Amino acid sequence: MKIFKISAPILVPLVLVLNVVSGLAIVEKDGSDALVVDPEVPEQIAEVEEQGGSARQEAAKEEPVPVKYDGAQLWRVDYDDQDKRNAVAELQDKFEASMWNYNVNSSVDVFLPEPQLTKARQFLSAASVPFEVVIDDMQRAIDEENPSKDQLDLWENRDGHRMTWTAYHRLADIHEWMDYLADTYPQLCSTRSIGKSHQGRDLKVLRISNGNPANAAIWMDGGIHAREWISPATVTYLVNALVEEWDDQPEHMRNVDWYVLPVHNPDGYEYTQQYDRLWRKNRRSALYGPCSGVDLNRNYGYKWGGQGSSKQPCSDIYAGSGPFSEPETKAVFNFMQSSAANWKGFLTFHSYGQYILYPWGYDRVVPPDHEDLKRVGDEAAQRMRQSGGQSYTVGPSGNTLYPASGGSDDWARGEMNIKYAYTVELRDSGRNGFVLPASEIIPTGKESALFIDTIASAVAKLK
Repeated sequence: MKIFKISAPILVPLVLVLNVVSGLAIVEKDGSDALVVDPEVPEQIAEVEEQGGSARQEAAKEEPVPVKYDGAQLWRVDYDDQDKRNAVAELQDKFEASMWNYNVNSSVDVFLPEPQLTKARQFLSAASVPFEVVIDDMQRAIDEENPSKDQLDLWENRDGHRMTWTAYHRLADIHEWMDYLADTYPQLCSTRSIGKSHQGRDLKVLRISNGNPANAAIWMDGGIHAREWISPATVTYLVNALVEEWDDQPEHMRNVDWYVLPVHNPDGYEYTQQYDRLWRKNRRSALYGPCSGVDLNRNYGYKWGGQGSSKQPCSDIYAGSGPFSEPETKAVFNFMQSSAANWKGFLTFHSYGQYILYPWGYDRVVPPDHEDLKRVGDEAAQRMRQSGGQSYTVGPSGNTLYPASGGSDDWARGEMNIKYAYTVELRDSGRNGFVLPASEIIPTGKESALFIDTIASAVAKLK
């Protein structure tokens, strides 16, 4: 396959480190934890990442104790010249900082644990690096993210299930709602488990189809990274709107077989609900040393183990022991490879940053039909913005953000030959980061509905 090179300024390798307190890491091709890294020095990625993270996972083999983030803060730090980039790299090295996002306005979002705040502030002041406090108490933001239990009790069970889209729900609620759809709309919906997670939870897929044998197929998934709660919430919102309003859907939406995995990483998702809101990886037990978990979005087989991934288990971008080493990714591989579906779309939802990204992610390169992918992405972003939604930046993953190998959309394009493969980084642009208030679920879902409608329309035009 011919590949076109895109030139781009090289930024220093900030590489997101997994910090001892937060466990956040990042060099991820999905803007969720977006940071630009220098593709010419990938060995520096692992070097920086390995400096943090292991201490926080020391208790991984023991009964989990809930992690609290009292007083921890999220800062937005200027990042528009080399001196400032060096200063941010030093924040990671000396002050246990974790990078959460790279922003289009030449700044970065940096998470800092409470004990490091004073020294980190003095360091940036001495280096003349401007910054602002975005979240002044991370634990308070976490505590206020979901409605109160009393409010939840008022909203739940009004429609025969517990899902509300005014709150973030547990995995059991999501799976029970999927069964409700299959029971209520048996001519349209069906569910199946395509495999089990590392801890034995179902990887539950909902199929939505009118039974037309000529239908194209589109895959959608959410929650591959555990802490990105807005992703499963948005995916389930999209499904609910699609099914409940099926008769009002345009033909290009109804003549698609939709396959939806709302929670790709069920173990990690449940872990964030019970123990550590900011956990990212799956929950594979530690094989060597104290560190557990694999980044499932570095574990897919296309260009596995390259730039923007790590071979160190304590890194939050640890790619695993080999391609598809994890049951969660292997299940998707087996299902899609063996399916008779006519795959034409692959849509994976992440957070945060507000990006619509397409291949390639493994390097700063694009496929031959990149102009088609850009055109359709731009159309979706324009519709989302004109509807009153947020602005989304469109571009190839590796060039728009940073290279990251082993991503699911690269695999969908590179191995499955699915034309319209996109990663969507949902709200917001950094004000709340991964801890997006539940009040943002419905607005995020509404703008995302225009995205999937645009992709379905493009798929319908394929011969």
